[in-house]
Amino acid sequence: GLEIYGAGQWLEEKHGAKSRRNWRKLHLALDAGSGDIIAHVMTDQDAGDASQVKALLDQIDAPIGQFTADGAYDGSSTYDAVAWHSAGATVVIPPRANAVKRPDAGPSSQRDRHIAAINTDGRMKWHAATGYGKRSLVETAIGRYQSIIGYRLRARSFGAQQTEVAIGCAVLNRMLACARPKSVRCKTVTA
Repeated sequence: GLEIYGAGQWLEEKHGAKSRRNWRKLHLALDAGSGDIIAHVMTDQDAGDASQVKALLDQIDAPIGQFTADGAYDGSSTYDAVAWHSAGATVVIPPRANAVKRPDAGPSSQRDRHIAAINTDGRMKWHAATGYGKRSLVETAIGRYQSIIGYRLRARSFGAQQTEVAIGCAVLNRMLACARPKSVRCKTVTA
């Protein structure tokens, strides 16, 4: 989350009085191959994560191959939004610990396959098999945003805060493009 530097914060800094903190949630979509931020949505602190999937996907023009998210996104609305955007996309979201198969789902329900795989092989093998570990790239991007751009929004209005976040994401993408190494795997020759 990003803190809002508003009217209550100067009072806290000056007098030490505690006031209720307001903050904004930053939802990011990353290209797992390049690490670039390809979509972002900023909401207030009360908005649910799963409700922002369609808004993120609407910013992405090309079809996606895989949608990976944490358990907060688990739900039929997320699976439906991804299927609507990219029909062949794989959805990798860990089902809740008490998840059960949906009786009305078709035989190819991705969520039901995830539940079955976790019940059969365990959650750690499911993580390795599905590539769920790539989800940490988003956490890394949020950490990069907060350490480089800052964890506090300076703008006062919501529209200006959205502009501030958009500029921050563009700056991070530009910095990453300049700093990304261009690596080539060398073939070793054994004699």
